[in-house]
Amino acid sequence: MAHPTVGWIGLGIMGKPMARNALRAGFPVVVWNRSRAPVAELVAEGALEAATPREVAERSDVVVTIVTDSPEVEQVVLGEDGVAAGIRPGAVYVDMSTIAPGAERRIAAEIVGRGGRALDAPVSGGEQGAIAGTLSIMVGGDQATFDELGPLFSVLGKNVVRIGESGAGQIAKACNQIVVALTIEAVAEALALAEACGVDPARVRSALLGGFAQSRILDVHGERMIARNFVPGFKSSLHRKDMRIVDATAREASLDLPGARLLLERFDQLCDRGDGELDHSALRTLIDKEG
Repeated sequence: MAHPTVGWIGLGIMGKPMARNALRAGFPVVVWNRSRAPVAELVAEGALEAATPREVAERSDVVVTIVTDSPEVEQVVLGEDGVAAGIRPGAVYVDMSTIAPGAERRIAAEIVGRGGRALDAPVSGGEQGAIAGTLSIMVGGDQATFDELGPLFSVLGKNVVRIGESGAGQIAKACNQIVVALTIEAVAEALALAEACGVDPARVRSALLGGFAQSRILDVHGERMIARNFVPGFKSSLHRKDMRIVDATAREASLDLPGARLLLERFDQLCDRGDGELDHSALRTLIDKEG
């Protein structure tokens, strides 16, 4: 059976390698992005170019968006010449961005009202996971549509879980970002303590990786912190945006999350001093500044 045509909107750090993986797996891919360079790159590899998000939808069976935040998703989906204006009857809209759950549900309702179907499917795993096709994908929406998109999800990620109905994927991503942020802070503090006490942080990291403190973040971001390599795999400004979503969602649920609030403050500090373009592991540098 031939693969459905996938429209891809958003070709940034995550979106471009994900679209490339779909293309290499044999999916016809139609692309649109605000900047031209990544479009030209994928067109050279066999993708087709569309002039507007509406045209992407008109030419696609599945439309994926992976852009920065709720306003950007709303613009490319609900704006003039947006996805909603061109969605085919029965086509599937998949938002792989990380946005507010309430905004996701509103956008999904508009797509459904136009005769389409909608899933929210935010991802975790960073740039390397996007390149390797090993992302964790957290999906909200109906089971039948989720099952239908299994072949596409399988080339983008290795851990694909339907969480629940519309918006549930975004709730799961908010939970993910809490754990990631708090763990980055914990690793940063542990390595800073080792260094301040005159102990080799690289050796401390090696020891901890063999015990109960072992984690992907200690492995990857611990190494980044020791090397002081903060070239972004995931920008601090984006994690701040995600922690704002966490904070707002917790408030709506009348839930106090003190750790999450602290990490929002930490990302505010990092971004407000001009380091929002650094990798989120650059939280380590805040301890240097305070030291």
